[in-house]
Amino acid sequence: MRTLFKKLFLLLFAGVLLSGFFACEDDFLHDTSGKVLVFSQDTLTFDTVFTTVGSATSRILVYNPHSKALKINSVRLAGGATSSFRINVDGAKSATNSFNDIVIRAKDSLYVFVEVNIDPNNINAPVLVQDSILFDFDNAHQRVLLEAIGQDMVPLRNVVFTSDVVLNADKPYLIYGDLTVDSAKTLTLLPGCKLYFYNNANLLVNGNLKAEGTYETPIVFLGHRMDKADFDPPFPYKYVAGSWGGVYLLSKTGEHTLKHVNMSSGSVGIYFYNQDIRYKPSLEISNCVIRNFLSYNVVAINGDLLVTNSEISNSGSYTVYLSGGKHAFYHCTIANYFQSNRLHGVVRATGDAAVLLMDLNRTLPMETIFKNCIITGSASNEFSLLSKFQDKYHGDLQYNYIKKPKDAPSKSLTIFSDIHWSQYNDTVFKSTIFDYEEDLFFDFSPDSVSPARGLSDPAVSAQYPLDLKGKSRLTDGAPDAGAYEWYPTVTSQ
Repeated sequence: MRTLFKKLFLLLFAGVLLSGFFACEDDFLHDTSGKVLVFSQDTLTFDTVFTTVGSATSRILVYNPHSKALKINSVRLAGGATSSFRINVDGAKSATNSFNDIVIRAKDSLYVFVEVNIDPNNINAPVLVQDSILFDFDNAHQRVLLEAIGQDMVPLRNVVFTSDVVLNADKPYLIYGDLTVDSAKTLTLLPGCKLYFYNNANLLVNGNLKAEGTYETPIVFLGHRMDKADFDPPFPYKYVAGSWGGVYLLSKTGEHTLKHVNMSSGSVGIYFYNQDIRYKPSLEISNCVIRNFLSYNVVAINGDLLVTNSEISNSGSYTVYLSGGKHAFYHCTIANYFQSNRLHGVVRATGDAAVLLMDLNRTLPMETIFKNCIITGSASNEFSLLSKFQDKYHGDLQYNYIKKPKDAPSKSLTIFSDIHWSQYNDTVFKSTIFDYEEDLFFDFSPDSVSPARGLSDPAVSAQYPLDLKGKSRLTDGAPDAGAYEWYPTVTSQ
């Protein structure tokens, strides 16, 4: 009797298993002839990837929108084990970049993580590499295209230049740690030279810096991350302040020149400092863009500074800090609309103006010139003078647009003449925000109704006839203040 009972129980149990199996089979979507998967993106593009360094990890969301589970026969790279790319499916790895029998439940999803590593090829020009992730079914397949730009580079790890050095534009340079120029030596950067800095990497110049690019081939200082920060929505690391260190000009006798240089997104832009007031080093900045730094963009202490036709914008603290020496600015846009830094949790420091003149410390005698400039931002006061005797300060500020509180007593100082003081409802620039969704960076060109239009002294503008975009500022006979001349937007028909 017990034997018969056991047989009946086993038959019943087997029947339950079989019925459950077939029920599960019925829960799978069998018609996979169409596009049954939905991807977060059909093409995954990596910006410039430096050879041997590899990329950060990007990901693709693979979604099953159906009310039944999906069984994917294989998820694989078309290039297999020899591909420049590597994939990881929901945490699983494979030396052949191939995964079999992947199930996605109804209305569920999985992640495919992607990395790329491009071998050095001793080719100066960027190289495009491509592959595809294939999702195979019994009677169809879908794909996601992968593409990356590979660039060979020259790594410089804690290098000290003990003689004069010239860096050219053949390949970009990737800086690890500190790149140091010895005392009395000169580092020359040729047009088109690109310096990419690792996290916290700096350029320390104890001698001289000559960085002279051109309008067509500017010199670039930027962090090494070419991918996007993992936020919602993701946005490029090149817009993330604090991605690298800064440029420190530390020689008491240094003679520095920066022409057509684009710098962005470090901790400090240019820190020009001399602690020996028996000397007066010099720095000339012309046709440069220095933007988006975690603390300061330009600091000049005990040295002569000349800045022309340049944009200096967006910083977590003072955008331009001046103390000791003669400092002259012509046709510059100094604007601070620094927004909360989502990676470092930093917001703009309250009370830190876009421009600070610090004449309280024991420094060289100060003299300040601003002509045909814009000084503004998101704070109520964007120009501060800290001096024991403000009415005797050696300054000459003419034909500028400046943002200060309506009742600021310093507006009456004799250093100001022909100033257009800000009004509450002024629209100065085309854009003072960063639109993360549209990937549109701040545009500090003057708006069509900008009070900076026609504000400049034409005699000064004649010395700088082309704006930062290479356009004439003399065409309409009424040049605009700042680094950019207003031109009507050209729309395609």
